[in-house]
Amino acid sequence: MTYQHKELAKGKWNNLDILEQMANVGSEVERAILWREKDHAEYSKKAFERALELLLFTINDPKNKDRLKEIVRVYEVLADYFFGENNFSSTDALWRKYFYSFTYASRIRK
Repeated sequence: MTYQHKELAKGKWNNLDILEQMANVGSEVERAILWREKDHAEYSKKAFERALELLLFTINDPKNKDRLKEIVRVYEVLADYFFGENNFSSTDALWRKYFYSFTYASRIRK
């Protein structure tokens, strides 16, 4: 498998806590939204694929086993929003708000 985040794929991702992991996912989701707003579908798709990759790293991180239900649901609903029929009625604002909380929480701790 070819990874976009090669260093993180080697296990570096697992050194981050859940707040940092989800904040990083949120950064890629934000990029995907911004590129879509600018009508750059290919850039948006690539950013979204990176977000999914980071979510998979998060799912596979052993320390997140108690949070799998939420993380897997985020993966499912995000995929539906960007590539599906948006059955969950997601919006850009919803995703921004959801991921902002992780970014904020990870920043105030440092």
